Parts: sequence; structure tokens; C-alpha cells
Amino acid sequence: MNAPAKISRRSVTAGIASLALARTLPAQAQERPWLDAKLLAAAKKEGPLTVYSSTNEQEGLPLFKIFTEATGISVNYIRGNDASLSSRIAIETRAKQPSFDIVHMTNAHKMPQALLAQFDPSEAKAINPLARDPNRRWYGVYTVYTTPAHNTKLVSKADLPKSFEEFARRTEWAGKVAIDYTDIEWLRGMTQFYGEQKGTALVREIAANLKPVLTDGRLAMARSVAAGEYWFALNNFVNLTLNVKLAGGAIDFFPLDPVPLYFAQVAVSASAPHPNTARLAANFMLSRDCQVFYTKFGRLPTRPDVETNPPGIIKEIEARKVVRTQFSQEEEKRLRQMFEALLRKR
Repeated sequence: MNAPAKISRRSVTAGIASLALARTLPAQAQERPWLDAKLLAAAKKEGPLTVYSSTNEQEGLPLFKIFTEATGISVNYIRGNDASLSSRIAIETRAKQPSFDIVHMTNAHKMPQALLAQFDPSEAKAINPLARDPNRRWYGVYTVYTTPAHNTKLVSKADLPKSFEEFARRTEWAGKVAIDYTDIEWLRGMTQFYGEQKGTALVREIAANLKPVLTDGRLAMARSVAAGEYWFALNNFVNLTLNVKLAGGAIDFFPLDPVPLYFAQVAVSASAPHPNTARLAANFMLSRDCQVFYTKFGRLPTRPDVETNPPGIIKEIEARKVVRTQFSQEEEKRLRQMFEALLRKR
């Protein structure tokens, strides 16, 4: 198994110079409904914001530049994958040295509840109800749908399979299909949709007939499909497929039943060194300003009042059977063992 990606630490104010500013908020405070005056006044007394995020720096740094320009508050942006950030938080918790204010990743809901503050950001009322934690510990910043993708030069749209059952029978594509070695969300979606017995049997058939290559890194996999190294991604984040497509890559997604769904979430540390700043930043991440910015990279908003880029993506996906695949740590362990048995030990 490959080692988790290293965590990187960047200052938004120091590291942004090499990045093109994608967008600047209007000067008038009334045009920023997320910018609560009382919360801002309290936040300005606290110092810089510390963000733990699994979003790459090419998006995260210019995003928080918008926050800094609007508030005057600098940001320390610490980037890692979900596993490395969770490990870091666990170590800091045991040492009683909490250092982050907000965390932005897909696994925030798996963190111990006591580590996350309950809060009610005003912008949360504008997002998809499924993206709001009933316990008010986390909120969805962008939507993560996962579907297969194909190289548009090597496989025509007319030749695409119409179901995973058909996909499994296309033995001529053996060895030309990739999937991330951690993709238990896809496995969970398959067993939820088909049932445990049928879903497991279908995944086993796919593994035997298509011999998917296990890769490390979903963005790298999308780029590899666009470059023709693989003809297909058996499953990948739609937003990453769009990210590469928007950059001119020869790649597109094609949804099949089921489409697993989950969210990249924002949560506030219960021991945040800068609690008011943390709540202000979390509210910002649910705002139109944040979510419109993210669409520039193909990410899919949780706000219905923000259009996708290109338009109509969510409508196209939701014509299929969407399955929400949020699960506990105990279920995650079971799914990892199942994935290992079905796709790694073949």
C-alpha cells in the first residue's frame, strides 16, 4: 500500500503571489451576506485562521485569498489527504495541543463528535438539506458524485456501456481500466444499489474480466485517462473529471446506476484557537462567493442557486440513481477488507 500524501503548509498571504486571482469580492459589505459584522469584529481580535484541508493548493490558496481580502484576516493553509489530516488531528488531540480552526475534507463526519463544535452558520440555509449534518457538526461545501469516465479520443460515446453489467462483459478493455486503490465509496454504492450478494458478485466479475489497474490519486488518474494511459476510470470524482476536461483534456464522465454521493465538508474545531474566525470562515465556505469560485475548477456546488460549470451537470447526474454513501468508521474497515479481497487479491 502506498504511503499517505505528505501534509504541506502554506500561508495564503505569502504563497498566493504565483497564483492568478480568480475573483475578488465586491467592496460593499452588504454584497457579502456571509460577512457578519459582529463576528468579524470578534474575529479580528483573535489572529490568523488555520485551515486543514484536503483541497489542493491551486484551488485552496486563491479561495482563501478572497476571504483574506474581505476580512483582513490572514490564513495558514495546511494541506494533506483525509488520512494524513485525520492522523495529525488525532496526534494533536492526544497531546492536548489543538492547532486547527476549521477542517475541510470528505471525512469530517467520521471524526469523534466531541472534537467538532456545533454551530449554525447563516449560509447553511441555502445549501442542499442532505449537505447539512442533523447534529450541526459539519456542512457540505461541494458535492462529490462519482461515475466512470472515458478518454473521448479512444472510446466514442456510442460505444460506452449502459450499465455496470455491460461494462463487466467488455473483456476487450481488460487492463485499460483504472480505479483508485482506496475507492470504497464505489464499492459501498454497488452493494447498496444491487444488494450485498449481487453487488459483490458483480464487482468480482468486473475485477476478473476488466482487470482494473489500481492507482494512487484521483486527480492523477483523471489526467492519465485524458492522456490515454488508461481508456477508462471505472469510477472517479465527477469534479476531477471536469477539472481535467475544462483544462482541455480528452476526458468526460458517463453516469451509470448507481452514482455514489457524498460531500466535501467544513467543520469547526471544538477547541479552535480562533473560534470566531473559524465560524466566520465556515460561513464563507457555504456562501455563493466560495461556491461560485469552486465551479471554475469543475467542483459541484451544494447550493441550488449556483450553476455548475458547464451548466446542467447535476441534472444529468441525478437522472440516474444517486446513492448517498456516508458510513461509520466500523463500516469503513469492513469495506476496506472487502475491497482488498475483491480488487487487490485477484
